[in-house]
Amino acid sequence: MKTRIRNAFIEETRNNGIKFTMDDLAKRLGISKRTLYENFSSKVDILDSIIDMTLVEFDEQTRRIIDNPELTLLEKIRKAIVVMPKYNEFYDLRILNQLKRTYPVQWERVNRELHQWDDLKGLLEEGIRTGIIVDRNIDLLMKLIIEASNATLDRQFFLEHSISVTEAYGAIVDVLLTGMVKEK
Repeated sequence: MKTRIRNAFIEETRNNGIKFTMDDLAKRLGISKRTLYENFSSKVDILDSIIDMTLVEFDEQTRRIIDNPELTLLEKIRKAIVVMPKYNEFYDLRILNQLKRTYPVQWERVNRELHQWDDLKGLLEEGIRTGIIVDRNIDLLMKLIIEASNATLDRQFFLEHSISVTEAYGAIVDVLLTGMVKEK
């Protein structure tokens, strides 16, 4: 039931933004408010649950990539950049802006995570040490990768240009790792 509630919360948010009531959510689900409150104490509780799940899933996926002995370092870097948790469709610029205004504590937590990527930084530092990655300022490299990855939060752009988020991530990683100049 909790997964169903989280999914309905995401649908409600996608359709109507974050400003909806528990009544609206119960109606969407076709359940009573009482049933809703038996599973989650508040809208913030559901929101925190979604954030918790996505952050844990993101960390677990990244850890599996890093710990996979069959992947080369470059493959690990590439795969770590494109990790997408189950509820990634929840995070777009419109929703994040609404979170910032309405739920600042949750927004701060998500924003901090969107701009901090210690596991990837460790992979890049190893890449620099081993000569696979050009020796550049690591903080600048991280900022470029994070900002490029966070560009995928602008879902409207991708809809208007018929690009899926997965395709966008792939293209972003290709440009970051191989550049834009065509080999002769």
